[in-house]
Amino acid sequence: MNEIVPPAAGRDGDRWLTPGVKGIGSASLLADVGHEMPTALLPSLLTSLGAPAAALGVIEGVSDALAGAARFGGGALADDPSRRRKVAVGGYTATAVLGAATAGATAVWQVGVLRAAAWTARGLRVPARNALLADLVPPAAYGRAYGFERMMDNLGAIFGPLLALGLAAWLGVDWAIGLSVVPGLLAAAAIVYAIHRTPRPTGRVKVPVRIRIRPVLRGHLGRLMAAVAAFEVGNVAATLLILRASDLLAMEHGARTATTIALGLYTAYNLAATLVSVPAGRLVDRLGRRGPVVVVAGGVACLALSYGLFVVDTTAVAFLAVPFLLGGIGIGAVETAEHSAVAVLAPEDMRGSAFGMLAAVQSFGNLAASALAGILWTAFSAAAAFAYLTAWMFVALAGLTVTSRGLGR
Repeated sequence: MNEIVPPAAGRDGDRWLTPGVKGIGSASLLADVGHEMPTALLPSLLTSLGAPAAALGVIEGVSDALAGAARFGGGALADDPSRRRKVAVGGYTATAVLGAATAGATAVWQVGVLRAAAWTARGLRVPARNALLADLVPPAAYGRAYGFERMMDNLGAIFGPLLALGLAAWLGVDWAIGLSVVPGLLAAAAIVYAIHRTPRPTGRVKVPVRIRIRPVLRGHLGRLMAAVAAFEVGNVAATLLILRASDLLAMEHGARTATTIALGLYTAYNLAATLVSVPAGRLVDRLGRRGPVVVVAGGVACLALSYGLFVVDTTAVAFLAVPFLLGGIGIGAVETAEHSAVAVLAPEDMRGSAFGMLAAVQSFGNLAASALAGILWTAFSAAAAFAYLTAWMFVALAGLTVTSRGLGR
């Protein structure tokens, strides 16, 4: 078996912001900038190629599905401490190159193939990155380390679209997409920097690649995964929040102004998620073994309240700002604490598989949530869709309560 020699740390893991942690955080920021640029400009690219609106939905749906499957498979690869390093570097590099290559596409099918390949590479690297981060810090600092990584990732989600719009206005859509390779390759360099500061495995025996499902679904970790699955089935894409705000505001402000205001509210959502990530991580570490589950539950409660407020029909911008901010706080806390919980509860020899399972549940759960909410929205009303999502938040809270009590015993 390969074993990781833990890094030196001060009392209670106070030396958590090491060069390696900074490297992984920088990789997350740069990678998010790199892939948000082609994502923001993908509709414009497809329009220039004469593609119908349905093409965007098909390409994104297929890409997301492949990314979810790749995350699950990437978990098995990441169980080996030596292999996870190669998967992380390869995943970051391939995502950067394939995403930027869509700039040279001359047909819709080429865009689809490149996008799907880029998202598959992105999915493969996620469990490896999360497992690497657990190698860098002691358990007492998992919360802060994952909170820092989530904060940097959210910053990338803010800067990426803004940079894409600026470059597109200056150089055109094709050049803006092509230049996304720069932050993407810098992210690969940052992960290499982090790997060089990660404790090396002490053993030389290769861990066989195995898909582990039953071991991950046992005990406390299994109960956590069940609760997370309930949450993710109700964790809708933020685009539906933007659509809800736009529809409500259009009645008083007109479509164009409503869209502008809704995007401003979405920016506030991302800022809230960014700002809450590290404080949520600190709270995770202070609360001990049950900390990650307690913080996840707090984030889920914020999202339950957020979705509940979206049920209300209102044209008041101040009122709509509240569910957006609550949603940002909730998602920032949940994402940080979910990763911390898996790092704490998963045995070291299958930590990669556990992170792969978590990532797959997140991916397919989000897809199911958005699809079902969209169907309810179309068949009944937006209020019905958000009531449905709120109900799943309460199911998740019940599951998290059971998990927390089990950890207490």
